[in-house]
Amino acid sequence: MTRVMLLENLKAFTLESTRDLLMPVKPSEEEEAPKPRAAGVHICHLPEFSSISRKAPCILHQIVTSKDVQHPGDPRPKSAAVVRSAFCVYNENEEEGGLMLLNLMERLRIALLRKVVIGRQFKLDLEAGLDTVVYDASGRPTRPYYLGEMISVWKLPYAMEREVPYGK
Repeated sequence: MTRVMLLENLKAFTLESTRDLLMPVKPSEEEEAPKPRAAGVHICHLPEFSSISRKAPCILHQIVTSKDVQHPGDPRPKSAAVVRSAFCVYNENEEEGGLMLLNLMERLRIALLRKVVIGRQFKLDLEAGLDTVVYDASGRPTRPYYLGEMISVWKLPYAMEREVPYGK
């Protein structure tokens, strides 16, 4: 349950942090110039993954790995989760598209570094670092879509009671 709550809190935090950053949307066959909008935020997977072109701009948060460790003498295990946040924006102009992607990623990165704790219980592990990568779209078929990702590590609260004491 805790990892699910992390994703739900991260989604709410991301929506709040990026809501005023309006970006272009690919026009459909019915409309010529759709209104710019804020990035949609999804957890676990994109709905209708085959229609990514209609989802951009978007951010997807996923748990990649998680780990529970208890060292001898520690009263409680320590839990952590690695979250992958994938970013996608649309823009016909290559320079604007790249800058738009970077702006979206920076908006979330700076908000996370300022806040550090979300949902009053999930703490960004700054010792593990906050990694970002922007994928080079030059000469690749991803244009007019621009992609990047962020990897973050979160310290999770210990949320269960052990039936048998550790070490006995």
